[in-house]
Amino acid sequence: MSPHIYIDADACPVREETYRVARRHRVPVTVVANQWLRTPREPNVTFQLVTGDFDAADDWIADAANAESIVITSDILLAERCLKAGATVMSPKGELFTAASIGSMIATRAIMTDLRDQLTGKGNDTGFRGGPAPFSPRDRSRFLEALHLAVERLKRG
Repeated sequence: MSPHIYIDADACPVREETYRVARRHRVPVTVVANQWLRTPREPNVTFQLVTGDFDAADDWIADAANAESIVITSDILLAERCLKAGATVMSPKGELFTAASIGSMIATRAIMTDLRDQLTGKGNDTGFRGGPAPFSPRDRSRFLEALHLAVERLKRG
């Protein structure tokens, strides 16, 4: 198999790490975003600017994803769509999304959204502040290892 990496790039903290792994394995990378981003001027890196709907980048990636794809995203709903297309999907922290785990992740996302809406609703300033934990060097290292292993696995078929 010949892997191809797709980056959901608008808020991706590991683009440089992805380029590094892609260079080493000579794997093409497509960076997809709804705003212009700087990418390396290298033959294996392409930039896809999408316009239109809020989910235009997600739609583009989901349409391109297949069994030879590695998709890097924090978006659980995009991850589900890409998994259905047969892609390998991972978060920028190197966590693999799987068919076995995605259902519970979507359910947790829905519960947290409802909870956040209740706690931060009109007239209800509880001081609730949420969001992901800060991105750490350990997360970056875990991502590099996970991406390397995913590329190796796809190259072996």
